[in-house]
Amino acid sequence: MKLHIGLGMAVAGLLMSGCVGTPDSEGWHYGQKREFLHILEEDKYASICDQQALYRQVKEDENSILMSKLLVAYTKNLANSCIDLASFKEKQNARKSDKFKTFYGLYPQKVDAAKIKSQLQAGLSIEQILKPYIPTYREFNRFLTRYKIMEQDPESDPKLLHKLRLNLERVKLLKPEKSPNYALINIPEFKVRIIENGRTAISMGVVVGKYHMQTPIFGEDLKYIVVNPQWNVPDSIARNEIIPKIIKNPNYLKGKRLVVKRDYNLDSPNVDLSTIDLTKYKGGKGYVPFKFVEPPSKRNGLGRVKFLFPNHHSVYMHDTQSKYLFKRKVRMYSHGCVRLEKPNKMLKYIITHYTNITWEKAKEMYDSYKTHYITITKRLPVHTAYFTTYIDDDGKLQVFKDIYGYDKIQKLKF
Repeated sequence: MKLHIGLGMAVAGLLMSGCVGTPDSEGWHYGQKREFLHILEEDKYASICDQQALYRQVKEDENSILMSKLLVAYTKNLANSCIDLASFKEKQNARKSDKFKTFYGLYPQKVDAAKIKSQLQAGLSIEQILKPYIPTYREFNRFLTRYKIMEQDPESDPKLLHKLRLNLERVKLLKPEKSPNYALINIPEFKVRIIENGRTAISMGVVVGKYHMQTPIFGEDLKYIVVNPQWNVPDSIARNEIIPKIIKNPNYLKGKRLVVKRDYNLDSPNVDLSTIDLTKYKGGKGYVPFKFVEPPSKRNGLGRVKFLFPNHHSVYMHDTQSKYLFKRKVRMYSHGCVRLEKPNKMLKYIITHYTNITWEKAKEMYDSYKTHYITITKRLPVHTAYFTTYIDDDGKLQVFKDIYGYDKIQKLKF
């Protein structure tokens, strides 16, 4: 009986969509054409973009071959944005150098024309075909809704409309995500939010990378928290900042709270720098066979806590001693990592909602001044993003400065 009911409901659905009978040679059913034309008429997902000429042809004669071509193009624009990615990659690569660090992660999705044709022949609705490529981030719907309203208003500022559309397309470029919960670090806004089921759970200010040491754009899962971290000075900072200062002033390390070890293990042997020709390790890139380490303390450069979402950029969120920076509107002072305005607030929230230990236990670890690692037990993706416009929970459209220059080098394909 259940099987008959299920089949009946499926057939009813096909009848309603017009997807019954024999499809044409391209796989189109009558109802699918009507549905696609309706989506195109309002450009429901803002993905016609550079296909306006083809759309006019399809609208005029509904040729199935052209309609298939347009559906594939529309899907690709939805999946991978209407930003000219070839041009962007070229300009982005031209900016990179040893003295200019920048990275914008792209997560291209494959759109298979043959698969779409088979889905059409099987009677799937156009919405079902497009669904895997529609961004699940709340920012997508917010930008899309506001853009459509402003687009219809003849008094809208063209420059603001363009800026809003550019940021709408940037949502399409974010790492495809199914989780309703995620942390979003919006770099031009200098703010991080934890978003859960479409609502902002907590938010706070952040400090991001300097213009020539930009916080990279990418997404990875939060894996663990380090309470009372030691600061392992990266070889790049050792080569380009610390070693040159030691060469200039052999007493530089006195009072700096840094120890020199064979490796990043605080129990490893100390290293006497007077026995080493430091000029070999000054500047440039490459491995340094000794390490500068700052032990955990109240005055540690990383503060009392850091949040790790492992990535090849060695970027993470952390506490900071430089609290005064949060009084400034523009906060570009780090080497690429993200400094938190209220790290203890972030710590308590994540401990409570994303780990299997109590806040009381975490507080004991915190108060011990010893390094502890706490594993995240509930998935929380972390995305560093670049939105020079943002729509807050009150529906207010905010606009921010193009601090890293992406508004200039990302061009729309229309």
